[in-house]
Amino acid sequence: MELIGPYLAGCLLLAVAGTAKAFRPMDTARAVAAVVPLPLAAVRALVRVGALAEAVVGTAGFVHPSPVTAGMVALSYLGFAAFVAVVLARGGPLASCGCFGKPDTPATRIHVVVDLVLAGSAVAVAATGTAGWLPALLGRQPWHGVPLVLLSLLCAWLAFLALSRLPELGAARRLLGVTRGPAT
Repeated sequence: MELIGPYLAGCLLLAVAGTAKAFRPMDTARAVAAVVPLPLAAVRALVRVGALAEAVVGTAGFVHPSPVTAGMVALSYLGFAAFVAVVLARGGPLASCGCFGKPDTPATRIHVVVDLVLAGSAVAVAATGTAGWLPALLGRQPWHGVPLVLLSLLCAWLAFLALSRLPELGAARRLLGVTRGPAT
């Protein structure tokens, strides 16, 4: 379970993002409605149900890492990566994916990369074939898992920043006309 840290971070992000979308589904519903030809009200209801499922999968994967829960986490992230990749490839109007229940979360290629990395860590955890409750897993770690938990929290926070704040900085740079490299 060498990739258990990024896996736990991915589970935390799923739980937080799912909960946020369940309370504020409209931005995600708009993103999905731009791709799926359904009425916005129907998409909103589907997003809310999906968000609750996402929160449950993230929480279950965090509390009880196993091949089944890790597989569900991997499928979640692969689905997110595929959706964003398709929309970006189409040049679609995905100004915000609403991942964290707020409108200022634009989807970018970084989103796809982070989703694929977290899916990969979940696949690695699923492939180990071991299962157990988080307290037992932490008991087998150095210092009762405190460094693992802290690093997982840091990883989740950095992934959140990469998904939400990094695209905002890129948009601000484009708006201000800032280019890369020194001006000549």
